[in-house]
Amino acid sequence: MTAPKETWTILELLRWTTEYFRTKGISEPRASAEVLLAHTLDVSRLDLYLRYDQPLNSEELARFKALVVRRREGAPVAYLTGHREFWSLDFQVTPEVLIPRPETETLVAAAIEVARTQNPEPGTPSLWGLEIGVGSGAVVVSLAKELPQVHWLGLDLSAAALAIARDNARRHGVIDRIHFLRTDLLAGVKPQASFDLLVANLPYVPRLEWEQLPREIKDFEPQQALLGGEDGLDLIRPLVEQAYRYVKKGGWVLLEVGDRQAEQVAGLLTVAGAYACVETIKDFSGIERVVRARRRETVH
Repeated sequence: MTAPKETWTILELLRWTTEYFRTKGISEPRASAEVLLAHTLDVSRLDLYLRYDQPLNSEELARFKALVVRRREGAPVAYLTGHREFWSLDFQVTPEVLIPRPETETLVAAAIEVARTQNPEPGTPSLWGLEIGVGSGAVVVSLAKELPQVHWLGLDLSAAALAIARDNARRHGVIDRIHFLRTDLLAGVKPQASFDLLVANLPYVPRLEWEQLPREIKDFEPQQALLGGEDGLDLIRPLVEQAYRYVKKGGWVLLEVGDRQAEQVAGLLTVAGAYACVETIKDFSGIERVVRARRRETVH
């Protein structure tokens, strides 16, 4: 499809780009066009329709065309704009981190629900939470915003991811309640029951599913943040075995899992013998997305 040569208004450009993306098999063609054009013009998506008859100048057209070409080649919109909304907050993202997904908001909601039933121990001013694999910081920053009574330790193996998470925590005014640590899972944390909450969104995509992922995910997002081994549980399985050593009696462990994994992960938590109240929580699509369990008062 070749673009016409007349002067472009916002509405004309949106219509043409949407159809162009559709013919190229780009996912969410209308949303992609809107977000990229709003980013180019530094306005909101609503503003595009309030200014629908506004023409673009040559410099704006050139910038937008460059983004359209990269999107056509598969680059995710979030990496092109450097931003992604999550939990109604704006997060900076780069190709060094996984793009936050709407379904992960289920993990945040499930953690908030149980955190609000917890009370600090006598003589302590606050609760403590632990997130393993912070990535962009979307989960831990959202939780810190919602739960001012909780301090957090955020772990990640990637120094680049930790830098982005720190920036996001700083932008949202919660950096004083989150300490970030570079470590491989729990290797850098002393195994003592110090935390009231442990949350994790570890890589859980099975290898066969990974090989079939769309190009914009497989070729652009960090493999180490997605691929969870042959069955997707290479990191979740050892975490289930270790987590109770880090969680206080009555504290909670919350894990995001993939489609059709919840039953198996719930079984692992049950067999471990350290957890009670094991339950699964569905996301907005009806998929069992989070497995939640409470640490027993007594562990044999």
